[in-house]
Amino acid sequence: MKSYIDLHMHSLYSDDGEYTPIQLVDMCEKAGVKIMAIADHNWVKAVAEAKQYSQEKGMICIPAIEIDCQYKGINLHVVGYGIDDKNPVFNQLGENILKQELSCSLKKLELTNQLGFELTKAQLDELSDNGVYTGEMFGEALLKDPRYRDHELLKPYREGGKRSDNPFVNFYWDYYAQGKPCYTEIKFPSLEETVRLIHDNGGVAILAHPGNNLKGKFEIFDEMVEKGIDGVECFSSYHQSEVNDYFYHKAKELGVLYTCGSDFHGKTKPAIELGGNGCYCPQEIEDNLKKYHLI
Repeated sequence: MKSYIDLHMHSLYSDDGEYTPIQLVDMCEKAGVKIMAIADHNWVKAVAEAKQYSQEKGMICIPAIEIDCQYKGINLHVVGYGIDDKNPVFNQLGENILKQELSCSLKKLELTNQLGFELTKAQLDELSDNGVYTGEMFGEALLKDPRYRDHELLKPYREGGKRSDNPFVNFYWDYYAQGKPCYTEIKFPSLEETVRLIHDNGGVAILAHPGNNLKGKFEIFDEMVEKGIDGVECFSSYHQSEVNDYFYHKAKELGVLYTCGSDFHGKTKPAIELGGNGCYCPQEIEDNLKKYHLI
């Protein structure tokens, strides 16, 4: 289901993003998205450019950032909307996490090769422009390596396989996400610190794609609201319809904001389209954005 509101997408300022802010605005316009937000991982570098260009086109681009954080040992993504993107504190956060990601990248390579591969640093450097190797990059490198054309571990991600809809990011979720064989730990801020940072900069804090990060633990969201979370991305391209419904009704029950986002990245998630977030109540979302003075 396509929506004219898409509040979660990534530019090339995210390690796993592909397009420039200008390209994303043009693509949103073509897709019929009128209200958008570029929520890059721990950076706000895209915001000013996208906001100005979208205004020229008669569209709305809400300042946003997606911050990695932790709560009770669970890695989460919290999107801050309406933040003061001119405050250097946000890009300082990005610099801190970038340093950790750089130190973890070679460890990821070591762990990947322990699965039965012989990937080289040079293969990853062809895909990375800053020395950070993401799980998606490992998936891409392995799937294009002719040595592993018939490797059993990769079959689910090849055409026709059960994980082939978004093969690169699915490879990430299966092998590099928290608790998986190639996971490397990065020290992220706590949920409380993240909410405070967003609030101190005039924004609202929204839990992103909870169906992914809170699998089997949906009740934890209630606790997060008590910790200051302002709402939830109940409509996500990752969610089955019943998950969308659960968090839609939960948000209404708790009286918090609910949003929609595709989490569009480009080539790392080819099955995800701008505006493709399953939202069946875009007018309600727009009204909520106005209520919270986000548009």
